[in-house]
Amino acid sequence: MMTTAADDDPFAWLEDIAGERALGWVRERNAESQALLAAEPGFDATRTLLRAQLDGAGRIPAVARRGRWLYNLWQDAAHPRGLWRRTTLAEYRRPEPAWETVLDVDALAAAEGVHWVWAGAECLGPDYRRAMIALSRGGADACVQREFDCEAKAFVEAGFALAEAKSDVTWIDADTLYVATDFGPGTLTASGYPRTIRRWRRGSPLADAPTVFEGRHEDVSVSVRVDATPGFERTLFERATDFFHNETFLLGGDDALGALDIPSDSTPIFWRDTLLLEIRSDWQPGATRFPAGSLLAADAAAYLRGERTLHAIFTPTATRALAGIAVTRERVLVNVLDNVTGRLEQWRRDGATFSGGEVEAPRGGTLAVAALHDPLLGNDDDLAEHYLLAFTDFLTPDTLQLVDARAPDGRETLKSAPPLFDATGMRSEQCAATSRDGTRVPYFIVWPAGADAATPADGSLPTLLYGYGGYEIALLPAYAPAFGAAWHARGGVRVVANLRGGGEFGPAWHQCAQREHKQRSYDDCIAVAEDLIARRITSPRHLGIMGRSNGGLMVGAVFTQRPELFNAVVCAVPLLDMRRFHHLLAGASWMAEYGDPDDPADWAFISAYSPYHNVHAGRMYPQVFFNTSTRDDRVHPGHARKMAAKMLAQGHAPLYYENIEGGHAGAADSAARAHLLALEFAFLWRRLGHDDKEA
Repeated sequence: MMTTAADDDPFAWLEDIAGERALGWVRERNAESQALLAAEPGFDATRTLLRAQLDGAGRIPAVARRGRWLYNLWQDAAHPRGLWRRTTLAEYRRPEPAWETVLDVDALAAAEGVHWVWAGAECLGPDYRRAMIALSRGGADACVQREFDCEAKAFVEAGFALAEAKSDVTWIDADTLYVATDFGPGTLTASGYPRTIRRWRRGSPLADAPTVFEGRHEDVSVSVRVDATPGFERTLFERATDFFHNETFLLGGDDALGALDIPSDSTPIFWRDTLLLEIRSDWQPGATRFPAGSLLAADAAAYLRGERTLHAIFTPTATRALAGIAVTRERVLVNVLDNVTGRLEQWRRDGATFSGGEVEAPRGGTLAVAALHDPLLGNDDDLAEHYLLAFTDFLTPDTLQLVDARAPDGRETLKSAPPLFDATGMRSEQCAATSRDGTRVPYFIVWPAGADAATPADGSLPTLLYGYGGYEIALLPAYAPAFGAAWHARGGVRVVANLRGGGEFGPAWHQCAQREHKQRSYDDCIAVAEDLIARRITSPRHLGIMGRSNGGLMVGAVFTQRPELFNAVVCAVPLLDMRRFHHLLAGASWMAEYGDPDDPADWAFISAYSPYHNVHAGRMYPQVFFNTSTRDDRVHPGHARKMAAKMLAQGHAPLYYENIEGGHAGAADSAARAHLLALEFAFLWRRLGHDDKEA
């Protein structure tokens, strides 16, 4: 077995997140990067413009229904931490709704002297008066949890409260919670997530709460879901055996747990008397074989009795994939990707089968669907068949419509965001490159004004290639005001690549680039870069690449393998040291994606692309701008720190910037986010622009 120690790593000291020596190094790098990039022409104006976009009043307030209320977290210049607020649908329809503030996070932070970042609320229906509110210090995943009274608008004195940890809480009733948290030694998984779930009664010490479910140390985590739909009450416990597989158990009336007989990589959803299953591998429970990526339905009671009669609501094709589902009281709403753009289907159960099909919806971009049905309200739910439908594309600001599933053609536009950059003369198109093994890899190009089809291709356009390629996450068309104002407005081209490892074409597109096949993601990105150069859209002098998180790993692998293709790299909150990733914070949870570096057979293929182990002195690399956050407790900041330090020691000239706050998002509020974006754009224009600076 390979050693897991960092004894042979001269930069291991940078893994000490809050160590004074490490933070001293961070402060020095921050000052250097800040001084260089903030001196670029237009930096202050860009930062001001981006801050105004992020705080703009014209943004569509995202809402979640809880009973008669629509709740929203609103952040702007006056409330950078946010107002948790609510309104009614009747008010939300108005151009300027009247909002009722429930909790002022900025006021709370000021009163308590803590830089709180909102992390969500778990509310108890059907009256939704009580909530467990999660608050993060500086944007980390670890949160404190406190019971809150939404009518009194105050925290409950002597109410439920949890210390800072990566916790999950779920209401059972007004006096009982399921709690998964750090209960002390031995209660966390190797990934740092809770391993046990306890049932906690009000008024009793948490330490005395009985354990009702337990996973194993090597699992990723455990979780519980409570469905309180009247007449169909169910509780599901799950242990995530790895990032993509679960064992699921149904709680019986005698508190006995029965294993749910479903594929371990499927997602079960109980919908009243129906069981819905999203499957991620081919499955043949009876006479019919269902392909990976299908959405199946069965009578729930019959399935639990052992009958395996299932019906396919959605079956994928080579170009069509399931993007998500939502349910009203009577219908299943199916969000479909068709060659990486959205389509919408509605299906209704008709006896033992389902009937329905595609419904009219905006085309050519990305759809998001959120049902407004509240199953806890029973027949009193007047929105039982309504849903919210959002649409966007690269050049179209977000729109939000209210749809009655019984008459989906009569959509009501609730909100339309104003344009935040001038898209006159701009266009987008979908192209494709051929990867090393012959696979067709699609990508989108967003062209600035003036770069029309008749423009001669001379390879001079500043072009930024963005990719991800992991975890079955799809990169879809989306309106990006920051790029519009700070990149396209100055003549920059943006390319969004749909690399294998993502979810653009369903589970198979992801699974073919896992573990020993991870190099395919990088080959795909290289193929797109080569295609852009071959088509004379750009050239290595003017081509940059950007990625975040797993995408940061992707760009790290690509620039170390093919440095001659690029002149700038933005590598944000990245994984880079793939020998030790599984020993740093939540890294163990990602071994299903990458493999186990302690297994020599796995390290053989991981070591071939691990950026930290494949960067060398004496080789020419494009300049890299690494950025991360001290408070990122998901992807350890040591990855970016050590890679930058190693490159500096080798004689290269990377830039580095680390926000103290921000968590895995990299920034905790709009001011910090605008500043970081302005640094990134200053770096990109410095490297890729049309001036005479050294390439």
